[in-house]
Amino acid sequence: MRNWLGIWLLALAPAVSADAADPPMLYTIEQLMASDSISGLSWSPDDSKIIFTSNRSGIANIYEMPSGGGVPTPLTSSVKETVSAIGYFPDDERILFSSDQGGNELAHIYVRERDGTTRDLTPGEKHVARFVEWARDGKSFFVQTNERDPRYFDLYQVEVEGYAKTLLFENDRAYQVRAVSPDRRYVGLSRIVDNATKHCYVYDRTATKLIQLTTDGQPVACEPQTFTDKGAQLFYTTDDGGEFAFLVRHDLATGERVTVFKPDWDVESASLSRDGRTLTVAVNEDARSRPYLLDASTFTPRRLADPAPNASAGLLLANHGEKALLSASNGATPGEILLLDLATGKRTPLLDARASGVAPDDLVAGEVVRFKSYDGVDVPGILYVPKGARKGDALPAVIHVHGGPGDESRIGYRPLQQYLVNHGYVVFEINNRGSSGSGRTFYHLDDRRHGDADLDDVVAAKAMLAATGFVDPGRVAVQGQSYGGYMTLAALAFRPDAFAAGVDIYGVSNWPRLLANTPGWWEDLRRLLFTEIGDPATDSDYLRKISPVFHAGNIRKPLLVLQGANDPRVLPVESEDIVAKVKANGVPVDYVVFPDEGHGFRKKANQIVAYRKILEFLDTHVKHGPAGAGKARPAAVSPLGDFPNGQ
Repeated sequence: MRNWLGIWLLALAPAVSADAADPPMLYTIEQLMASDSISGLSWSPDDSKIIFTSNRSGIANIYEMPSGGGVPTPLTSSVKETVSAIGYFPDDERILFSSDQGGNELAHIYVRERDGTTRDLTPGEKHVARFVEWARDGKSFFVQTNERDPRYFDLYQVEVEGYAKTLLFENDRAYQVRAVSPDRRYVGLSRIVDNATKHCYVYDRTATKLIQLTTDGQPVACEPQTFTDKGAQLFYTTDDGGEFAFLVRHDLATGERVTVFKPDWDVESASLSRDGRTLTVAVNEDARSRPYLLDASTFTPRRLADPAPNASAGLLLANHGEKALLSASNGATPGEILLLDLATGKRTPLLDARASGVAPDDLVAGEVVRFKSYDGVDVPGILYVPKGARKGDALPAVIHVHGGPGDESRIGYRPLQQYLVNHGYVVFEINNRGSSGSGRTFYHLDDRRHGDADLDDVVAAKAMLAATGFVDPGRVAVQGQSYGGYMTLAALAFRPDAFAAGVDIYGVSNWPRLLANTPGWWEDLRRLLFTEIGDPATDSDYLRKISPVFHAGNIRKPLLVLQGANDPRVLPVESEDIVAKVKANGVPVDYVVFPDEGHGFRKKANQIVAYRKILEFLDTHVKHGPAGAGKARPAAVSPLGDFPNGQ
């Protein structure tokens, strides 16, 4: 199951021998970004249609199409704010969706009426609204908002007829609302206690009491998923002192807990079909999502072959009949959407997200590999080697660090990574210690050791890349977004000779300031960050020690910084300070600010500018810079030329 580097190298060798095929066509970022990013799938009540969110227009909007296939029709036409579909109403074709303003994360819940008009169901100026789920009887839905107190999200029921809003649960300890029972008596909650513990609770609205489902005094990560159709039973995931999360069912009347599904990896989520008979369970299997179907009463697995081997896949069951929507991506192509007949296994293509004119064989699927780090710890990541690469090519490389700090790079299509690989860079998306997906022990190996223990995994990855035979270790850059941006800055400040250059995408430079100025709605995450990274009130000296801005005088390698002006998490001042200090060193620094973005660049036009800038920067300072020792081979020219979208 676990793919070790030595085995991977042996398997890869024949594909990249001296007899390898000619290099792929070179594509512009406009061509690669002409692909479609599809999410937010939902079946209409009678299963005759589906909706989805797509950025095909350059801004995320909602589209509708027949479920048997056909041409998608836009239902929203936003040209400024991104729109994210939540789903059809259970019994008619009204649509719920979410949207914020310029990436400020103050999202509201909206309805698109059947006549095409829209309405904000959670109006206000300074609060966040989050959808929880639809009521099982279809007569209402549940949302949580922090309009009463910025720190706490209260639970409301909203009627589907007239949209009257009723308070169901007033939150006073930063619980996260995850599920509501069909009779509305019970509310499933989770609460972060510290970096090692997240407890599960059920609030009994009839008895007005809180029931804790997890035990105090031992580390546990627990998350409610959904209530059963009848009775007081809750499905939730828990690692219960072990390494990986598994699915259990808890009976509130008897206290009985039954293990439902316990694979060798983390169970990510579980949901019930509309008829209550089938559980769809998503498992994170070695950095890829895989769906399973279980009988909701007996927990017997249904016969379902791995729907997308070596790819991440998602499954959405139809409301009626043996049908499902299947989405899948192996990293080389955007997620395609197929109609899956569960009885026969027949697949009917519905949506092809690939960019017209980009040959799929020119792009590269991600491969999960592992290597021994500086202290013998096995560290995983996803490796992309350019098509046509030969041993001895001495290619430039980019080590990409994910956000978090506890996130994980997963198998899936990312235009930036494909753009870099297509232009001759080996890319390694490292899941350094502290990443999720590799068990509880691995997740906690970087606690209070950030910018040090985890950073040295990134440095050690250079030796792994050199061992592939494709990489010039003198031409390796480090890149990352959010926490990965911090790791980029930390690499340049604390390991100043390790990398040829760094790309910081809205990264943290000053931990005391960031931790003291977290958004109001981060009351729960604040406890996690304070226990994992440090408390600015008591750990200020340590936090200064690991903050690159206070050690920027050490930075002597070129730096590119990209920032959203509306970022509520990593404020623009984080980037402004580090840019000013590194410039004072006489080091090449490029700084790009996007006035209509927040924490994460959502608009296609901005992504194109950002990704093109990254390649130009890397070409200047890494591929053709003074550190380079290798020689790049010429690549073929795209028949589409250098014009956006091949025009």
